Amino acid sequence: MPQTQEAAWLTAVRAAEDKQAKDIVVLDLTGITSFTDTFVIATGANPKQVQAISDEVSLQLKKRGELPISAEGYSTAEWVLVDYGDFIVHVFSPKAREYYDLERLWRNAKTLEIPAA
Repeated sequence: MPQTQEAAWLTAVRAAEDKQAKDIVVLDLTGITSFTDTFVIATGANPKQVQAISDEVSLQLKKRGELPISAEGYSTAEWVLVDYGDFIVHVFSPKAREYYDLERLWRNAKTLEIPAA
């Protein structure tokens, strides 16, 4: 998809990468669900890092004029979910990521390739 500005989900990925998020995966849910098109899934090593990743994603998207519809889980920092409408950012602790296993739950989704920075 040719466009001058990178996709908003890619901005979220880059922000997560800047905060050393692990195992970043982007799932294309187009045609699979009606509530969003894309999941960005990342893991932080501990609660502070989960929050730092979430903060950086929010900051970088806000700079683009993207504001979340809702956000939850920030205070416990096990699973921070930030809904931007067209895409949802999930930042997990390692334990929560393994437990909820969104990649398995949404296994019909195509995994999008993350272009090199």
